[in-house]
Amino acid sequence: MLGLGAAGLVTAPYLQRGLEAFLGSAADKDPTGLTGLLPNGGGFRYYSVAASVPRKGPDTYRLTVDGLVDRPATYTLDELRALPQTRVVHDVQCVTGWRVPHTPFEGVRLSRLLDAAGVRPDAGAVRFTCFDGTYSESLTLQQARRADVMVALRMKDAPIGHAHGGPVRLYVAPMYFYKSAKWLSGISVTSDVRPGYWEERGYDVDAWVGRSNGRGDTPTV
Repeated sequence: MLGLGAAGLVTAPYLQRGLEAFLGSAADKDPTGLTGLLPNGGGFRYYSVAASVPRKGPDTYRLTVDGLVDRPATYTLDELRALPQTRVVHDVQCVTGWRVPHTPFEGVRLSRLLDAAGVRPDAGAVRFTCFDGTYSESLTLQQARRADVMVALRMKDAPIGHAHGGPVRLYVAPMYFYKSAKWLSGISVTSDVRPGYWEERGYDVDAWVGRSNGRGDTPTV
């Protein structure tokens, strides 16, 4: 029994990663979204609003920063990895009700990229686009400059995989998870907030956990 228990401890992480990879691959090919109803060992669900999402790696990934800025920029994956990294640990809360506690994310603070670009005085918001060709999100400039909002490269102490929105995703710690756009490819500084994909379909623009969407969840901060 002790041997079986030890074997279970050793194999559990591999089995969990295998299950996550399987469900992620299935979700990537499931335009119905039904795979998002299936739980897995990590507690996450897999959602995509596109029929399929291309895969990006170090040779093909690019992140653009443009709009109301003085110095537009384009970053490769290696360039993002070379910037100072920040690590935060918070609960992840989905507006559909599931929560994954104490989830580490690491990446570049969004405020650092905005400062490097030189945000103009008439700016008031930031819009995010994704290489799935469909999803979008927005934050006010004040929200975007929070210390717990980042361009994330790692999740759960590993590079972010494709199913979780990798190689780069947005992470907005205090808001419902739909604000943390997957497959991030564009950051555009705008004058006003433009509602994102789900907000155009009735979700709250200001998606603070426990203070929006008619839910009473415990805040994640």
